[in-house]
Amino acid sequence: MILSSTELTDGELLLRPLQRTDREALFEAVTESIQEVSPWLPWCHAGYAIAETDAFIESCITAWAQQTHFPLAIFDARTGQYFGGTGVNHIERMNRLGNVGYWIRTSATRRGAASKAVRLVARFAFETVQLVRLEIVVRPENVASRRAAEKAGAKLETIARNRIVQHGKAYDAALYSLIPADLSGEGSRSPQSPGG
Repeated sequence: MILSSTELTDGELLLRPLQRTDREALFEAVTESIQEVSPWLPWCHAGYAIAETDAFIESCITAWAQQTHFPLAIFDARTGQYFGGTGVNHIERMNRLGNVGYWIRTSATRRGAASKAVRLVARFAFETVQLVRLEIVVRPENVASRRAAEKAGAKLETIARNRIVQHGKAYDAALYSLIPADLSGEGSRSPQSPGG
């Protein structure tokens, strides 16, 4: 059982499961970021309501309880500011693979938070969830997300045709992968709890 008290940190970022007390911070981050995020992530849309935040948090709590996937909130480790979200989802246990998604609020972009969060969540996926492959699937024109994937060490494998459907339309996607060897450049450093 992977505990919902899990915390991952590199000293700059803190990743942990969402809690009900995060609702205002999450809602604020989403509403601030609608213009930049909505073209890539349909759940982030004009008219986004606090009820959607509540439903999302409840779905995350359920996911951790059922161990189906592992959504994580991203915080500034020093200030506690809510930066965005990431996590491991679409887990296929037989082949020990999963997907990593991420988003960063508009006011926290261009600081390397997405790539650092991907590396933290990848270590968690490989060491704790026991996966051997992670995929990052992003539309080719989403330059910021592609740059974050590459900076995290992910390798571009292909442009897959009609790989994702957003806003009711099929789009090609850049398919990146991460395997444990891609993180070996970090030496022996690994995520730890804030007190650890």
